[in-house]
Amino acid sequence: MGFDILLYDEEYQQIKSIIGRLHAEAVARVVFLVDKNGAQLAAWGEVEKLDTTSLASLTAGNVAATDGLARLVGEKEFSILFHEGEHDNIHISVVGGRLILVIIFDDRSSLGLVRLRVKKAAADLEAVLGRIQDKIRLAEEEHRPASPLAEITDEDIDKLFRTET
Repeated sequence: MGFDILLYDEEYQQIKSIIGRLHAEAVARVVFLVDKNGAQLAAWGEVEKLDTTSLASLTAGNVAATDGLARLVGEKEFSILFHEGEHDNIHISVVGGRLILVIIFDDRSSLGLVRLRVKKAAADLEAVLGRIQDKIRLAEEEHRPASPLAEITDEDIDKLFRTET
């Protein structure tokens, strides 16, 4: 199921900081964050060498296909995926059930280091997601009448139940 995420500038800067720190601490080539629709939300590292649009889209497709596999074997999801290549590796993790965190790394790093650093970054990203949801909820409450009946007047009720004789 797809969804759109609304990023406020403050939270976007926090996300960029988190993935920048993850990039350094995991000794990664590239770190990027994608929504489940395949839209890239933020990136850090050697992104100019990649077709990030295709990579984001294919990553979201990969996660969706893996979700299908998980359900077939009775799992809710496989929240971490790992692809090992000859030169580069890709670590993919689902964050907060909504976002996909992708780390591309080579032999300067290790899967163990990446997994350790992703755990902290994912918790930080989930906290940012919570703040975004709080802002959205608050904005919706400010624009919503206190009750769906608040705008109905006594005159409206009288007109509704008045019978013509």
